[in-house]
Amino acid sequence: MNLERCPDGQAIEVARGLATGYTEEEYLLRGTAASYADEAAPYVTRILIRRPAHLSGTVVVEWFNVSSFMDAGVEWQYIHSELLRSGTVWAGVSAQCLGVTGSVHPVDGPAPGGLKASNPERYGMLDHPGDDFSYDIFSQAGMAIRELFPGARLIAAGMSLGAYMLTTYINEVDPIAQVYDGFLPHCRIGIAPALVPSRRPATADLAGTPVPFRADPRVPVLALVTETDVITAGYAGARRPDGPNLRVWELAGAAHADTYLNTTGRLDLTRATPTELAAALAPTAHVIGMDLRHLANSGPQHHYVAKAAIRRLDQWVREDVVPPQAPPLATVPGPALERDDLGNALGGVRTPWMEVPTAVLTGISPDDGVLGRLFGLTVPFSPAVLDRLYGDGYLPAFEAATDDAVAEGFLLADDAPQIKALAAASMAARVP
Repeated sequence: MNLERCPDGQAIEVARGLATGYTEEEYLLRGTAASYADEAAPYVTRILIRRPAHLSGTVVVEWFNVSSFMDAGVEWQYIHSELLRSGTVWAGVSAQCLGVTGSVHPVDGPAPGGLKASNPERYGMLDHPGDDFSYDIFSQAGMAIRELFPGARLIAAGMSLGAYMLTTYINEVDPIAQVYDGFLPHCRIGIAPALVPSRRPATADLAGTPVPFRADPRVPVLALVTETDVITAGYAGARRPDGPNLRVWELAGAAHADTYLNTTGRLDLTRATPTELAAALAPTAHVIGMDLRHLANSGPQHHYVAKAAIRRLDQWVREDVVPPQAPPLATVPGPALERDDLGNALGGVRTPWMEVPTAVLTGISPDDGVLGRLFGLTVPFSPAVLDRLYGDGYLPAFEAATDDAVAEGFLLADDAPQIKALAAASMAARVP
């Protein structure tokens, strides 16, 4: 295993946003990886590093999401403002063949996509033997990152397809490899891949036998899942009670994807004003360049609770301070969500957007398309309903609910002023 700096030049990484305050470095990782079918193969992949101005001693190592046939740092997008604020280094690992070549398996001749096709001059030397070897590549990446940051705490994270892969890593690889100090699987679905995933499709089919997290993870695991994941993507069938090293937060009112993704490349979330945030996160049917047939979920809770999750997990790893437990989302046979009189979900992690709602916010979409079903739904309340619910008391009630969520540990006190200001700006934008 050998780690070397890439030549100077712009690193390519999708969904990086406009955050400032970090130094970016790119490395080549070379070595020989093992599969769990007693095979070995050489590989050359890359690691992208973002160092904030000050270092806390923690590195979040993201398993890149490759749903778009390119590496995408989606976890970075959701939590980068907390990482920069706390001094946490982020490292993105090109663990899967799809992100390197645009193909699930090694290809002969020019790569059809991925990093190699996006910039052949810079990434032409990359060589991935296939996803049977991705788990060991991710382990070796963690060991190489430890050499860059001696004594650091390593937290492995992945969102959506990254969490799908991390589930198998947590259950079957980590007890053997013992590289990472904690895990943040984010938006995982019910199933998980086989440890030897030859001929796995490019994206995970939601059908199949649900796979719970192991009952006895070696190190702390904090999983964050949304309504979409629990119901649409089958996580309800994989539920397991919390244990000494397992916490699962099922987030009420949140979708697998939402209007927060519209901030990518448009807004520096570390500097945006409440009015800019309110405009960027407002209900819309246009998300990431795609037009839906309904308003996508526009609740900001997913972003803010994800930031709380990474801080609570870091405290758990660093100081043995266990994160709070949350009840699961309330469900009825089907499964389906149990809802209140306004149409919002009961149970789960509660935030002010659910306790003092101005809309139905849900992760359950009326669109069953492959992408459309991930974006949930927003149904704004009419002025008459808002007046009946709150009169002139909306903001005081929202602020009190924010303080409650902070006290419970599901929102951060550091974020409370912005959350309250965002609520005021969002309500002002609704006034004719």
